[in-house]
Amino acid sequence: MTHVRDAIRLYDRTVARLSRRELMNVAWKLGVAALAQPLVSSRVLAQPTFDAYPFTLGVASGDPLPDGVVLWTRLAPKPLEGGGMPMANVDVAWEVARDEEFRTIVQKGAAVARPELGHSVHVELTGLEPSRDYWYRFRAGGEVSQTGRTKTAPQEGAAVDHLRFAVCGCNHYEPGYFTAFRRIAEEPFDFVFHTGDYIYEGRADGGQHPDRVRQHHGQEIYTLVDYRNRYAQYKSDPDLMAAHASAPFIVTWDDHEVDNDYAGDIDENDRPSEVFLLRRAAAYQAYYESMPLRAGALPAGPRMRLVRRLQFGNLIDLSVLDTRQFRSKQACGGGVRTDCAAALDPARTMLGAEQERWLFDNLAAAKARWTVLGQQVPTFARDLLKANPEGRFSMDKWDGYVAARQRLYARLKETSAPNPILLSGDVHVHYGADLKLDFADPRSDTVGVEFTNSAVTSSGDGSDVATNWEQTQGHNPHIRYHSARRGYIACTATQTTMRADFKILDKVTVPNQPARVGGSLVVEAGRPGSVTD
Repeated sequence: MTHVRDAIRLYDRTVARLSRRELMNVAWKLGVAALAQPLVSSRVLAQPTFDAYPFTLGVASGDPLPDGVVLWTRLAPKPLEGGGMPMANVDVAWEVARDEEFRTIVQKGAAVARPELGHSVHVELTGLEPSRDYWYRFRAGGEVSQTGRTKTAPQEGAAVDHLRFAVCGCNHYEPGYFTAFRRIAEEPFDFVFHTGDYIYEGRADGGQHPDRVRQHHGQEIYTLVDYRNRYAQYKSDPDLMAAHASAPFIVTWDDHEVDNDYAGDIDENDRPSEVFLLRRAAAYQAYYESMPLRAGALPAGPRMRLVRRLQFGNLIDLSVLDTRQFRSKQACGGGVRTDCAAALDPARTMLGAEQERWLFDNLAAAKARWTVLGQQVPTFARDLLKANPEGRFSMDKWDGYVAARQRLYARLKETSAPNPILLSGDVHVHYGADLKLDFADPRSDTVGVEFTNSAVTSSGDGSDVATNWEQTQGHNPHIRYHSARRGYIACTATQTTMRADFKILDKVTVPNQPARVGGSLVVEAGRPGSVTD
């Protein structure tokens, strides 16, 4: 690793001599790669002394490939005070073993935790064996991190008969405890897919909501330090740390990682785009700093590439989507609407033209048994008649982007992508739904099945039956399962079936509650639609 550190130091000394204009020209020509090694003093603290334990935010791994994963940690002895680290580079050693006791170490090395990235560390491992468990840990100074377990993906195209993964999201800190994450940590998952709303951006409620069992620190967040502190508050939770240490995470974001219901460069309050993009840049950087993501996701200002494709042998082909950064503004002022002609406009987009082309190419090339699309908000129609007197359809979901949905569904049918399964979150309700080419006609073709996770905590304890659901169920015959309890989904994929067990907790306002299966759906390979088990 010595030659790597020497190269980085030479790079730092070189760019330090550049003017701002010259530096921006280099970044423009080289793109994100130009910023892959942030610019700081060449001074590296190889043996730092910390005022407090630096691994307060735990460890994580993510984006498994057949030969490696991303390992993550962040040095933060004072996590709610911007981290509490000196403004200097710090050497962080890492090691990977075949066993939890680290008797057989297979790789080790060192990374630099840099102040420009909040002293986060992202180690991109290669050279590991496919489809194998590994354990990892970090060292800085005289301190040793917690131990994490991770797992590599099966070799691309290899025969795989069984995979288990969790689907979760919407973990608002205030209205409940992160017990669902503890239950996830106790299950043997190959990976965890997070559908977004990892943090919430709002201020502490000041006791205005007596049903909230915890409170945010501080006001609504806008700056990089604000976002770092909010992530630190969430990631300090022991249940969330346990989940990250139990399996690799594959993450995407939704709106609350930046601002509620933002769409592209437009925020909830229609502030000038150039102002909102400053906030988005801070939010995106903090997101990268806090997640086990590869260097290719390193943001360039308010832009960040989060879309990617991961394959798990011949069993799962997973495309991870971003439905926030490139979408059109919500039609008809957002909210819920009964009649909104703008929602039908074919020019409206949820993914943006480039991402849509990328996804449609993936669908044409998919060969694994299950074609999985991991994204944020429900694609299926949710007719809220009777349940919501103000309107029938939510303009923030794919119901507000009808033409974009039809393009996606038509592409699923056109390409005959094998056994499409869509994942979503956002709405704080468990759903299992068959995806119809025409939701107004129950007899129309079914092109896939969607599993929507309820919240980990958002909206509090919830109930077994969504509000007034019995009054609207007749308008949504394609929805096969629902529950408004909090929880997560445990999915089991085999060569013949995809099974979704909707795990629910009766209360999240009381810590450490058990999880139970509220209901299950099974999709049989080669047969459209889902059946109740």
